Amino acid sequence: MEKNKAPLMELLPLFLAENVPARGPEEEDIDELTYELPETGCDPALPGEGLARHTMLYVGENDNRIRLIHDGKIAWSYDTGKGWELDDIAMLLNGNVLFTHMYWCAEVTPDKKRVWYYKVPEGAEIHSMQPIGLDRVILYLSAKQPKIMIINKKTNEVEYERNVPYDPEMNVHGQSRRMRLTDDNTILIGFMDLHKVVEYDLELNEIWSYETERPWSVERLANGNTLITEEALGKVIEVNKQGEIVWEFSHSEIPAEYGFMGSQGCTRLSNGNTILCSMGDNGKLPQMIEVTPDKKVVWVVEDWKNLGPCTWVQLLTEPVAASYYKENIL
Repeated sequence: MEKNKAPLMELLPLFLAENVPARGPEEEDIDELTYELPETGCDPALPGEGLARHTMLYVGENDNRIRLIHDGKIAWSYDTGKGWELDDIAMLLNGNVLFTHMYWCAEVTPDKKRVWYYKVPEGAEIHSMQPIGLDRVILYLSAKQPKIMIINKKTNEVEYERNVPYDPEMNVHGQSRRMRLTDDNTILIGFMDLHKVVEYDLELNEIWSYETERPWSVERLANGNTLITEEALGKVIEVNKQGEIVWEFSHSEIPAEYGFMGSQGCTRLSNGNTILCSMGDNGKLPQMIEVTPDKKVVWVVEDWKNLGPCTWVQLLTEPVAASYYKENIL
């Protein structure tokens, strides 16, 4: 498949087509969220262009509505039903959308038909997954014996399964929020309760690790460094292979008039800027900020009329991971 710098942007017409229903057959009612702040849109005094700055998929763990933001508005949405929690999302190269919902994960089409569904075993959770081509998905199964699995969505066959080294006496819910298959076919996992990030080969042999208090989000950058959201310490750090912090940005460096706390997901853009996602203290603070390499805040989103909390965003204007173009990694 030929690579494109921003292939997902070409799929927007699928979501905007006249045949897209207001509600899909598997959509379920959600708890409508209410907040103490007045229901206003983005404050024009805030840096950036409000919701018009980026086209993205947007999810938050306290909210069960997937949103596609385009041209400054919600262009498409999908209600996943009540219960916890939306943590990860990815648009495929055919326009389908993969997402995790803690006790299950699913794939839906732009016209809101559910074409794949996986329910986790009793006592397990799923918070992170990544597409491999169109037919496969790699996921981290949080459990007493956690696993990395590759599932063929067409056959529902588990094609790969490896046990992740972990103490079975530790809490399942606090294991991990982010696993990523790198472009080098290694597996990067942020272990929250183990206080470290670990990179494994495909046989789950450790290659590299970095100790930190509570890593929520992990992302391997094009320069080989690793971007980590430190949820407990209130900062984002970029760490090289030698374990040295080469860049960091603390919430305390954000101008006080904007306010920000509780960053979960973070992602590095191809222009070098970094977007931080936040629960926004449930209606009291911004949901997203964008900061330049020299730590200038250039975008702040505080919009509790149109959005809920923010756990993760996928910028559709950005390149996709190498795994999107692979049929398999085995």
